[in-house]
Amino acid sequence: MSIAIKTPYEIEKMRIAGKLAADVLEMIEAHVKVGVTTAELDRICADYTAEHNALSAPLNYGADNNGDGGFPKSICTSVNHVVCHGIPSEQTLQDGDIVNIDITVKISFDDPDTAESEKTYFHGDTSKMFLIGDVTPENRRLCRITQESLYAAIKKVKPGNTFADIGTTIQKYIKKAGRYGIVKDFCGHGIGTVFHEEPQILHYKNADNRKMKAGMIFTIEPMINLGKGGTVLDKDDGWTAYTVDGKNSAQWEHTILVTDTGCEILTLRSEEKDIKRIMHN
Repeated sequence: MSIAIKTPYEIEKMRIAGKLAADVLEMIEAHVKVGVTTAELDRICADYTAEHNALSAPLNYGADNNGDGGFPKSICTSVNHVVCHGIPSEQTLQDGDIVNIDITVKISFDDPDTAESEKTYFHGDTSKMFLIGDVTPENRRLCRITQESLYAAIKKVKPGNTFADIGTTIQKYIKKAGRYGIVKDFCGHGIGTVFHEEPQILHYKNADNRKMKAGMIFTIEPMINLGKGGTVLDKDDGWTAYTVDGKNSAQWEHTILVTDTGCEILTLRSEEKDIKRIMHN
């Protein structure tokens, strides 16, 4: 399948969706603390999203024609050895935990009277790690190295570079940092009016030599494990992915627009003061 080049109109709407996704992560930070349940975090995020006239894209994502089998919550909360797609529950966060909160919002700019089936939605997708209380140096470093690998990859985003450059950059950075495992079972993805579209963004060395072009929008979201890079899927819920050896995992994600001279981070948070929203790579 071809990779969509967004129009100026679509890019402007994606900026709005991206900013809202970033705002949700900034808002929830005050609530992420010892004793809170991930279900409560889910409720707060869903309410905030609705208050801003948007929807939580993960809710019921992947459901069949009967509405069954879809993701049951509005956000993903992946604690400790959960790699991704953790389902919010009555689990309480404990001192020393690390947790990834993954937010995807979707916003329609159609007339309110437009039938739901005819609405067009624009998506913003981002995630970050939260460190709860007294986190071990090993886990703190895992989170930091993973975030730094994301930033290193973003600096490779510009017209003419290949998608393989992203994965190669992440793999080199992680290999230099020490004995970590890069998750290969999940990837970044194109995004726009569709939650997941082409291209797939691999976070390890690969042969995707298609070239980036201005107007492409996609996520980069490396998942790095303290141990092996393998994962195992929860047989009961069909969503939660765990590390194969029970060691902890970290993930950071941004939605990126390729510009004429580099890229723009559509989901940049205000706390990322050392990172430029628009990069001339």
